Amino acid sequence: MALPEPLQTELSGRADALVETLLDLLAVDTSNPPGETGALADAVEARFDRLGVETERVVADPAKPNLLATIPGDGPRTLLYNGHLDTVPYDERAWERDPLGERDGDRVYGRGATDMKGPLAAMLEAAAVYAETGTTPPVTLQFALVSDEEVAGDPGLPAVLDAGRLDADWCVIGETTCGGERRSVTVADKGSVWLTLEATGSGAHGSRPILGDNAIDRLYRAVETIRSRFGTEPFDLDPAVAAIVEESVSYYEPTMGETAARDLFTRPTISLGTLSGGESVNSVPVSARAELDVRLTAGVQTPDVLARLRDCVADCEGIEIADVSWSVGTYEPLDSPLVSSVTETVADATGDRVFRRSATGGGDAKKLRNAGVPTVEFALGTDTAHAADEYTTVDALRGNALIYAALPYRLAGDGDSPRQER
Repeated sequence: MALPEPLQTELSGRADALVETLLDLLAVDTSNPPGETGALADAVEARFDRLGVETERVVADPAKPNLLATIPGDGPRTLLYNGHLDTVPYDERAWERDPLGERDGDRVYGRGATDMKGPLAAMLEAAAVYAETGTTPPVTLQFALVSDEEVAGDPGLPAVLDAGRLDADWCVIGETTCGGERRSVTVADKGSVWLTLEATGSGAHGSRPILGDNAIDRLYRAVETIRSRFGTEPFDLDPAVAAIVEESVSYYEPTMGETAARDLFTRPTISLGTLSGGESVNSVPVSARAELDVRLTAGVQTPDVLARLRDCVADCEGIEIADVSWSVGTYEPLDSPLVSSVTETVADATGDRVFRRSATGGGDAKKLRNAGVPTVEFALGTDTAHAADEYTTVDALRGNALIYAALPYRLAGDGDSPRQER
């Protein structure tokens, strides 16, 4: 690995310390909602203080603080490690293990063990090794530990970006991107269109439906029209995105089959999320409402698709768009210094192929790329995020710590190209 031997040796012997750090993080319940992360931010800040690492808080909601920490480096560039302090909620009755932390052999259980307090523990241990050995990293290391990620809340990363406190050249988000023996780095996310459709009709008795216009029927026909017009139409993808799609298909093929994996990225996905309407079983409904989730591969221009969706809805009798929100997918080129450096570092550490793939949704990576910070997601872990008895492994913790500590050296050698403008 690119990591100097003394640091690598030090980290390799810190398995128990990694587990203890993770158990400390898991012991603080940061379920969101309500998403109160103050106690955990206090504990992490105290860790950095003991290491002599400078910290700063960015607070838009006192219950949901964001913590920044900086370790100055030799070079002029900055690598940002980003993670979130909050977790999804848990139902203790569904757990056989302690949702606030329990170790059993090579496994560490708890809500957030893999999403993403496990990767956070690895980041903290990587920082500790630099500080405790007096090693100056080759690039400045910044840590942004944010709140409210699980509900995409404004008090989290958006507040940090709005405050102008991040000026990184690269970012790695510690979201778990590897399950089982398959390794991947997430280099892209999808764009989205969320449509709320409303239908109006005319009422009639359920025994004489021909005398009315059924709003639910109208609404469902509109949904099927949208699916037939857009759901089968392939994207015209830029070659750089097409290359990401090919690796994404290869990554997902074992779990969903080649055809489904390819359709997931080469065509829009259209999901009918909610449908409501009508007042009684024996009445023809006069109103109905549906919410559609449309996802678009990075590189597809969401405003153009939205304009066509509006035209399509305008052709459907009795249908109007009541609300809409949208985003544009983002990506990192496969030959960028960040993607190359992370991929090579992970491959060196694991000895496995590393897929450079798109996510099927979008999150904080999109926010950072849109702010001009090249960003990928990576962490070793398990496929148990958000599940009962969520867990990670000691091997995953150790591997993440080694990779996060080694990456600055790889980037210092490979990251000489100018920052990409977004």
